[in-house]
Amino acid sequence: MGFDDTYKLSAHAVITNDAGDVLQVRATYADKSWGLPGGALDLGETIHEALHRECREELGRDIVIDYLSGVYYHRVYNSHVFIFRAHFKGNGEIRLSSEHSSYDYFPLVELTPVQRVRVVDCLQFSGEVRSAKF
Repeated sequence: MGFDDTYKLSAHAVITNDAGDVLQVRATYADKSWGLPGGALDLGETIHEALHRECREELGRDIVIDYLSGVYYHRVYNSHVFIFRAHFKGNGEIRLSSEHSSYDYFPLVELTPVQRVRVVDCLQFSGEVRSAKF
């Protein structure tokens, strides 16, 4: 990589409900797709700080980070994605930001193939951080 190259990093949370379904939010921008809560790191932020900020902004809730389960490279975006297992801190309602139109909990079989790999790696975490290229 050259000194002036740009490179993207993001952090996302795997949060489940009591049934084991995975929380996803639906974007109001780009292709309006469903995805894990989280997003791009701001300049000077750590991956942990970014995930806390993104969940607070997107969900209106604070989270507790349990562990980092994987780091995945996405060629299309020239980006590495950090996947964390997390849970909500305390009780409360989800309050979406204007970046998302809705949220829902999905069973693993309904996730996209890429999401499914990342989430299964997270939920089956054995202490070894996983990585893959998509």
